[in-house]
Amino acid sequence: MTVRTGAQYIERLQKTPREVWIRGERVADVTRHPALRRPIEQIARLYDMQHDPAYAGTLTRPGPRGPVGISFVPPRSYEDLVARRRAFHLWSEATLGLLGRSPDFLNTTVMAFADEPGVFARLGDRYADNVQRYLEYVRDNDLFLTHALVTPQNDRSRPSGEQGDAYLHMGVVEETADGLVLRGARMLATLAPMADELLIYSLPGLKPGQERHAAVFALPIDTPGLRLISRQPFDDGTRNTFDHPLSAHFEEADCLVVFDDALVPWDRVFLHGDVELANALYAETNVRQHTAHQTGVRGLVKMRFITGLMMRLAQAVGIDGFLHVQQKLGEAVAATEICRSLIVAAESEYERSGTGAVRPRFAPMQTLRMHLSTAYPALVQTLQTLGAGGLLMMPSAEDFTGPVGPDIERYYQGADGLRSVDRIRLYKLAWDLCGDAFGQRALQYERYYAGDPVRLFAGNYLTHDKDAAFRLVDRALELAGDPAAAVAAVRGPAGPDGE
Repeated sequence: MTVRTGAQYIERLQKTPREVWIRGERVADVTRHPALRRPIEQIARLYDMQHDPAYAGTLTRPGPRGPVGISFVPPRSYEDLVARRRAFHLWSEATLGLLGRSPDFLNTTVMAFADEPGVFARLGDRYADNVQRYLEYVRDNDLFLTHALVTPQNDRSRPSGEQGDAYLHMGVVEETADGLVLRGARMLATLAPMADELLIYSLPGLKPGQERHAAVFALPIDTPGLRLISRQPFDDGTRNTFDHPLSAHFEEADCLVVFDDALVPWDRVFLHGDVELANALYAETNVRQHTAHQTGVRGLVKMRFITGLMMRLAQAVGIDGFLHVQQKLGEAVAATEICRSLIVAAESEYERSGTGAVRPRFAPMQTLRMHLSTAYPALVQTLQTLGAGGLLMMPSAEDFTGPVGPDIERYYQGADGLRSVDRIRLYKLAWDLCGDAFGQRALQYERYYAGDPVRLFAGNYLTHDKDAAFRLVDRALELAGDPAAAVAAVRGPAGPDGE
């Protein structure tokens, strides 16, 4: 198999029953569950786009046995980076930037791992070989991955090794002839119920003595002993698309992942037991640039979407002519343009790996991560302000055909002859994005997508090369000179009495 169709994606989900729990019940078939069915359909449409002649040339590249997804292929030039960005953009526009973990995201992760085999070979060549074989497996079968990078929020004042339960946080219980036995939990596995595979690695921060928590591996999502506990869905399948146009389509089902002595075969282990290497992995594989490339493009689309919605809403009630409203809309346009400019800068100033692949420059990509963590929440607040009380006053779809239908038609009309149904549809869309629980999750997602924004900005200061800035400050300080000399230069030499 090379690139899949949507039907093939759904068929695999049906043939690989996984342990998923939603609202206290085990899900028998994720493709039929009311809270999962519609998001699965959205992902299936992405896979179908790879077969559409209008998009296939952008989304795929030749592989060993036929076309493969472009996000699996290491870019070798600036032109390759631009081509990959266009592919990211197609899928992001298809989901309005609201699927934060579409399949192309983790495709780039596995590709980045395989492009830096020396990192994994420090533990032995077999680990580097495992990574390469795994890339070929997921690429040639066009599989959809989820991941869980962080530990559950239990006692956050203590590291994983000092929790009350030694295996509250995921760790290796035993090394056997067959592989590693894992016990404990990880979060936050977005779209896990509808994924094919689970990838586990750690963000930097493990301490010496936490070796059992230093493990990088991949598992089929239907592995025995792997349990997925979904948060409460925002859409239980009963929301109609008029009242909830976004949440009725793009529910992402974040999950807690429980390892109940799950076995990871040795051929799926990429790293274990080495804290120093586990901490270095994120930077030394340069995975952060590749995932940030996809994230940045998706974030750009999401920013354009909410900016366009703000403009339409302002026009709908005739407030777009007010200067203070124009200021807010202009700020949104500028914040969106910053996203685009940072992506272009990162691509044009690309870096090259030891294997000859290229990656976007780190500094602009990291800047974009930080920008999105504050810019998107700010735009949500602006949308809330522009909509004001009108966001709280919208009737339901059922009201149009009920006894109050004539009142709806009369009292909900907008400016310049805008029909009530069109104004209500617009405000419903805005509420789904900025007021509903679905929209608040989308906001929280951007705020913490790359980690704690406080730590991100602080780390930006600590790691920033300050020499160029300090040279300018030192040059300015030299202009001040000695105090006495500075005064003498203006007033002339002081006399014996100081005059």
